[in-house]
Amino acid sequence: MNQNDSKGFIETIGLVAAIQAADVMLKSANVRVEAVANADGGLITVICTGDLASCNAAVDAAKATISTTDTYFNSNQIPRPDSDVQWLISDRIGSMVKLGETGRSQTPAKESKKTRK
Repeated sequence: MNQNDSKGFIETIGLVAAIQAADVMLKSANVRVEAVANADGGLITVICTGDLASCNAAVDAAKATISTTDTYFNSNQIPRPDSDVQWLISDRIGSMVKLGETGRSQTPAKESKKTRK
């Protein structure tokens, strides 16, 4: 994480809203989607990283978009989070899918059980 990076969070009700929020975040500002966390009760948190202005713009755009479908739950931005906060984000949020530089999951794909002859 760059020392000047900020974090933007948007919490949605349901996966479809989280996907829509992530799409809007990426299209509206120069941010990376760092992780998607699945909390209890169908709440999904999308976490983006970038400079403070970009994170603010991304979260505001996503909030405006998903609020129209009543799937918005909460949002927040943290400018230059402390390393202990980064640890909390990385290790303590429910079941999280961490995304790499390409935006793809860093979890290895399951191998196919079928083999060709």
